[in-house]
Amino acid sequence: MKTFLNGSTFLLALATCIAVNFYLPATADSTASLILSVRCRGGYDVNIWKTKASGELLYRSISRNGNLSLGRGTRQATEGVQVYKFRNGNYQYWVWDGTLDSKQSGTLEVYKNNYIQMQQVCTKR
Repeated sequence: MKTFLNGSTFLLALATCIAVNFYLPATADSTASLILSVRCRGGYDVNIWKTKASGELLYRSISRNGNLSLGRGTRQATEGVQVYKFRNGNYQYWVWDGTLDSKQSGTLEVYKNNYIQMQQVCTKR
C-alpha cells in the first residue's frame, strides 16, 4: 500500500508539473508593457518597459555582471531614432532603439560622470 501511495503521489506531482508548464499560459506583468527588447554584445539582455498607469519608463538588464532595474527613464527622438535614458547615481544608461542604417540594430551605452564607460552593439529580439 505504501508503494502505491508513493507512486500515486509521484504521478500526481508529475501531472501537476506538466499542466503548469505546458497548459497554463504565461502572462506578462499587468502593470507594464514591453516596448523594447535587445540582446547586446558582452552578454547584456536589456528590456525597456512602460507602465500602463503612469507611463513611467523602466529599465531591466540581465548580464553575467549582475542584474539592474531602474525607473524614471526618459525617451527622446534623435535623427529618427529613439533613445531611452536612465540614471543611477553617477551612471547613465542609454539604449538606442535602432540606428540610421538598421532599425533592427541598436546600442547600449553606459556613462559615468558624463564620460562613456561602455558601448555595445545590440540586436532587437
